[in-house]
Amino acid sequence: MLASRHDPIAAIATAPGRGGVGIVRISGAQLQPLMQALCGRSLRAREATYLPFRADDHSVIDQGLALYFPAPHSYTGEDVLELQAHGGPVVLQLLLARCLEAGAQTDPATGRPRLPGLRVAQPGEFTQRAFLNDKIDLAQAEAIADLIDASTEAAARSASRSLAGEFSREIHTLRDALIHLRMGVEATLDFPEEEIDFLKQTDAQGQLDRLRAQLATVMQRTRQGALLREGIRVVIAGQPNAGKSSLLNALAGAELAIVTPIAGTTRDVVTQAIQIEGVPVHVIDTAGLRDSDDPVEKIGIERAWAQIERADALVFLHDLTRRDDPAYQAADAQIQRLLADKRPNSLALIEVWNKADAHAGPAPEGSIALSARTGQGLQALRRKLLEVAGWQSSAEGVWLARERHVHALRRVEQHLVAANEFLAPQALALDLLAEELRLGQNALNEITGEFSADDLLGVIFSKFCIGK
Repeated sequence: MLASRHDPIAAIATAPGRGGVGIVRISGAQLQPLMQALCGRSLRAREATYLPFRADDHSVIDQGLALYFPAPHSYTGEDVLELQAHGGPVVLQLLLARCLEAGAQTDPATGRPRLPGLRVAQPGEFTQRAFLNDKIDLAQAEAIADLIDASTEAAARSASRSLAGEFSREIHTLRDALIHLRMGVEATLDFPEEEIDFLKQTDAQGQLDRLRAQLATVMQRTRQGALLREGIRVVIAGQPNAGKSSLLNALAGAELAIVTPIAGTTRDVVTQAIQIEGVPVHVIDTAGLRDSDDPVEKIGIERAWAQIERADALVFLHDLTRRDDPAYQAADAQIQRLLADKRPNSLALIEVWNKADAHAGPAPEGSIALSARTGQGLQALRRKLLEVAGWQSSAEGVWLARERHVHALRRVEQHLVAANEFLAPQALALDLLAEELRLGQNALNEITGEFSADDLLGVIFSKFCIGK
């Protein structure tokens, strides 16, 4: 896509299917000849004009609104022409085909193609051009896709904050503080003969401590944002007839899984996405874990173990009415041993005892007692799921983030920890300190898509009299 970034592009900008309005968008340089061919007239900038969209033989394809956004004041930073027609798929395909046809035709005034090289845009190419033309940074570009894909109201609001630049501003604040710290370190390296101790003069240790504190705050909010976007995968597992499918139905508020008293009813994985306080939760019901000679059930059990290995949290569901049954206890103990071998260390385990409405005895300490039939105890399970996921209900102003953002900030943290060690008086190593700070800045730049080392040089030359 980078090799053809200057080609004019066109695409249908609205979702497939029928609708009241559909949009065809064109982006490129010098769109006036194409505008004349499609609209029969010039258009005023950023002013909607109602007119017919004409075919090559001057017949009318449709009538609608045309809007022209001259560069650089457009979404992509290039000239943009939007044709808003009726939202029928055939109409929009005809209009797109007409755009491509008109772009390749010769302009009578110049004798050259109206818009040479006009082609159908690739997925995400309009937003990619907005990023390449410095209209948005990489985090904002990702927020556009996240806003479209948001599955909860909280996720949509957080994606909107990211798109508005809240997350990017926090990253820029961290980066600017890191650059300022690097200035002092680089100055000490470049001018070792100077009597002035730049590190003490600029309070390098204090700057680094404040930077690490700022980073910790940003990391905490970013983890919350990543949780809003990615959600958590929760697997319900346990022996047959413990009520796993009933619990899935209770959490989802709908009869999704078949529930019968026959052991082994669930043969395959059943997944349902729900939300708890705006956090997406992907709940997965699995086949009962037991030894089975049924080949179909065995496949279901294998798939259950595969889901457990990929989960973020495991709800190990027990049957409270069979708690005192020796055979049931033995089977539970066997599953526990298998879990100890197969469960990833990062997988949170939640012990839950179902059928509390049919048994008066308490559940073991540290576990949750509930009734999937009556709903008793479901709210406690929901709170526990959010707790193991790390969600803080009081979190406000969270921006939507991705796992790559979390990983990048973790690398920044690692580099700052190493920098703190090299800044200590007993182990002072300026060259290694400078390298760790540089790597930390690079990791920050990955988030917003800024990779230029010239930024640091520009700050240094503006702050220090190098030629003196």
